[in-house]
Amino acid sequence: MNKIDRIAGDGQPPESGPRSERRDTADARETRRGAAGSPGPGTTAPARRRRNPLIWLIGAVILIAAIIGIWSWWQNSSRFETTDDAFIDTHIVHVSPQIAGRVIRVLVNDNQLVQPGSLLVEIDAGNAQTGLAQVEAQQVQAEAQLQQARNQMTIAQHSYEQAASNAAAAAVQAQNAQTDANRYRELERLNPQAVASQQLDQAANQALNLAHQRDAAQQEAQAQSAQRQTAAAQAKAAEATVNALKAQVQQAQLNVGYERVVAPVAGHVAQRSVATGNYVMVGQELMAIVPLQIWVTANFKETQLDYMRPGQAVTIHVDACPNSDVRGHIDSIQRGAGQAFGILPPENATGNFVKVVQRVPVKIDLDSVPADCPLGPGMSVEPSVRVR
Repeated sequence: MNKIDRIAGDGQPPESGPRSERRDTADARETRRGAAGSPGPGTTAPARRRRNPLIWLIGAVILIAAIIGIWSWWQNSSRFETTDDAFIDTHIVHVSPQIAGRVIRVLVNDNQLVQPGSLLVEIDAGNAQTGLAQVEAQQVQAEAQLQQARNQMTIAQHSYEQAASNAAAAAVQAQNAQTDANRYRELERLNPQAVASQQLDQAANQALNLAHQRDAAQQEAQAQSAQRQTAAAQAKAAEATVNALKAQVQQAQLNVGYERVVAPVAGHVAQRSVATGNYVMVGQELMAIVPLQIWVTANFKETQLDYMRPGQAVTIHVDACPNSDVRGHIDSIQRGAGQAFGILPPENATGNFVKVVQRVPVKIDLDSVPADCPLGPGMSVEPSVRVR
């Protein structure tokens, strides 16, 4: 139907101008939609109403998923405490010689695994051998002197015993002579005619002589006793000399043994700084050994320690081994914040004070370590402790 037909049918003249042209264009579009089978203007609102429930359903699913995700995150964050201020730790063993000398052999390389007692470095100990031979000779000489002193002590003991026996015999004889002299005096007093003056004088002289002999024998016994004590003191001094030389021999033997520097613990060699031909001094560091026993030192904030206890399970993410986590457990919690053990601990009693959350070292023992994960002191880790 054209414009002339519509005018004839309606009995009204057609509109003119831009509005009429726009209306014609809209009518043409509606005609094309109808010809293509698309819904006309009368079907637009129901289609929208049919699409609204789907949109609401999708929005509800997203909202529920967000709520579940937030709930899961809150549950996880409330049950675990984590920190990135953590690292692998151990007591590194520094190997040093105990004698000075020239290195004649180095038997290990960097990063090599060694066992306790493994030979690391061999040092020329010629001076130590000479010192050992010298003190061993001195020990032999001192032992001979000790034996001589003991023999002298035995002789002095016998001499003292003989002198004491002589003194005892002399005392008995002097006592008998004195008794005889006293008997003659008493008899003379009772009957002067019964005893001759010559007999009385002889008895008195005999008692006096034997008394002098008794005194001489006692003095001899005392002298022998002093000689015996002197011999005993000499033997004791000689024995002390022998013991001192035995200690020197043991020290010299240790010095000879120090020519072999061995590994005190099992671990991996690190920072080897010695080479064959070097002259090393006592206490000079030759290398370090990283022990096989390692742990994690994690510096947690003091506000994270509320529910943290020894024995709690820990999952440790290692930066060097991102594909496999390490399992462990809390061993202990340090009594005191890390700053309290510094060279210059803070003094809050002076100056202005600003409260800062401190960090407390927590020691975490490792339960299982992947075989292909090379852990070493200083490596960064992120432990996550299950506290609930």
